[in-house]
Amino acid sequence: MDFNILTKISSSQVSILTFILTTLFCILITFLIFWSKLKSTNSQLSSQDPPETSKIAPFEGGGNMMGTSMMEQLVPEITTHALSYLDYPSLCRLSMTNSLMRKAANDDNAWKALYHKDFTLEQDSVRPVNGWKAYYAATRAVVNTNAQFFNIIRDGSLQAMGRFWLNADYVKCFHASGEFFTGFNAVMESWQMAFNWEQGAVDFQIQDVRVRVLTDSAWVTMKAYVNMDNIPFANNGSFFVTNVFEFNNGRWHMVHHHSSMMVENGGAEQPNLLG
Repeated sequence: MDFNILTKISSSQVSILTFILTTLFCILITFLIFWSKLKSTNSQLSSQDPPETSKIAPFEGGGNMMGTSMMEQLVPEITTHALSYLDYPSLCRLSMTNSLMRKAANDDNAWKALYHKDFTLEQDSVRPVNGWKAYYAATRAVVNTNAQFFNIIRDGSLQAMGRFWLNADYVKCFHASGEFFTGFNAVMESWQMAFNWEQGAVDFQIQDVRVRVLTDSAWVTMKAYVNMDNIPFANNGSFFVTNVFEFNNGRWHMVHHHSSMMVENGGAEQPNLLG
């Protein structure tokens, strides 16, 4: 993903463009539905045949055109392609317009296309148990939870870190220093040492995020570039990070964190404890 290009477009411009595209799409669909109903009404009024012969003949597919809008007559692939231009909020809003749009917006193929656009193409062969819409929602929740982890490190809040991890004896934390801690209490002590040892502001650039979600567990892999004390990212740590989460009591908790230094040019300096 080219972050330099994305930063040139303000969030307000993206929101306005999304609103305009969504509005135009809804207007188009409304017009097609209105036109289809008007055409059907005119056809009935102009018919002079007796009632028993005025029935519309079924077409080869086994149905008939009576009461069928042009949206319903579209090939499913065309509908999916049209909906693929919408983002997550727009697709949700579209599903609340009417029953026809709700059916189209809940189509599994539409959510699969949106998942691949927003997350990754790696899971094309995955068959989510509860469908792609639920899988998209779960993935989005895990991505947000994963981002929260780095916000907690930025704030240096041990209390927030304690709520973030699952309180269990099997949780594990591998810091980039190579030190390994197992069990909730030991993991919290390691973060307390990290927060006490670190001086100055800490910031991250997180890239190449990949998520895999199962029923009650998920793992996230990514690259993290750490910046401290306003030193350029290139002169600080670069890490491979894996976070594992477990769904418990209605939300995702971290149960495993593993961070390792990226080795470049045959070696790297020993990293600090943080991460």
